[in-house]
Amino acid sequence: MTLHKNRGGSARLVLLIAALSACVSAPEPPAAQAAAAVPQKPQPTTNTWPIRQVANPPLPYRDIDQNETPPPALVSVVRNLGQSFRGKVGIAVRRIGADWTVAWNGNALFPQQSVSKLWVAMTFLDAVDRGKLRITDTTTITRNDLTLFHQPTAALVAKEGGWTTSYSDLMRRAMTQSDNTANDTLLRAVGGPDAVRGFLARRMIKDIRFGPGERLLQSATAGMDWRQDYSIGRNFYAARNKLPMSVRVKALDNYLASPPDGAAPSSIVQALAKLKENQMLSPASSRLLLSIMAEAKTGPQRIKGGVPPGWHYLHKTGTGQDLPPRSTGFNDIGIMTAPDGTNYAVAVMIGSTTVSIPERWALMQAVAKAVAANHEPR
Repeated sequence: MTLHKNRGGSARLVLLIAALSACVSAPEPPAAQAAAAVPQKPQPTTNTWPIRQVANPPLPYRDIDQNETPPPALVSVVRNLGQSFRGKVGIAVRRIGADWTVAWNGNALFPQQSVSKLWVAMTFLDAVDRGKLRITDTTTITRNDLTLFHQPTAALVAKEGGWTTSYSDLMRRAMTQSDNTANDTLLRAVGGPDAVRGFLARRMIKDIRFGPGERLLQSATAGMDWRQDYSIGRNFYAARNKLPMSVRVKALDNYLASPPDGAAPSSIVQALAKLKENQMLSPASSRLLLSIMAEAKTGPQRIKGGVPPGWHYLHKTGTGQDLPPRSTGFNDIGIMTAPDGTNYAVAVMIGSTTVSIPERWALMQAVAKAVAANHEPR
């Protein structure tokens, strides 16, 4: 369990005996608990996908309300939830405008999957802010641009033999429906993965990697080399099912050991806080992106399912590949807003687990309930 103070100072930690225990499963072995209690900076491992480091001058970032400390009960609940969950999980909660982040495994890298669409949208809007692109600009998507998994735009492309739409429409589809083809089209428009990595570096966001795009990321995670015909129908699934199980297991293990799209929950909530405070984008672009996130259709039973009446939640989810009995990259990140207007950035990242989907929902909802139950109005 960690509690981060960005400008030093002490934070009070009061450990309560039990909190929301009904929402979690059996505890991890003592060794796993001890390792998680003192998060270590991830050690470099063999990575199939090279991650380029981009050096850029930092932008200033200032916190306010520096004397605030987190509610002790929230600290205890986050610790207990992380400790008890059967699987690798990272949790981070940051009160926006305050100087604290409560986290469990907050500095470990977890696979983002479609959470990374948020950074593509930010990079695109940053290009708009700089006059490089316009949201009203249009592009044409063809069969050669299709990706895999969830891509509702594929039906439009197939019907028209090529489909033209605006970048604004594509961003909305990527963020609210998690459309992979829409997202990869935006990614090409901004200059590819290096452009996203450069944007994050300029904004001083550390420990958030950006992978090579959906096609290369997902095919390598399954143990395959990408072929464009995998984008049609269920061709990808059929090819994946033909692989020896040993190949799939090794590929998935390699992915989880050092995910090319890995991100630290504490870094994610920092970036969300900076977005809310107009430190990532212009005020107009920040408002636009946040309004789109509020319309998200995905993950209604994740964190959102635990947000109480009177509160509001905007977010982005992510879901990785399954290799039974393992599920990977089951995530939800967003901003909870209290009735008095106080905002909390929240991230729950399940890297790998064998528990059921309802159990994962219960964990995420428990975090949301804990934030609301321990909210201290200004």
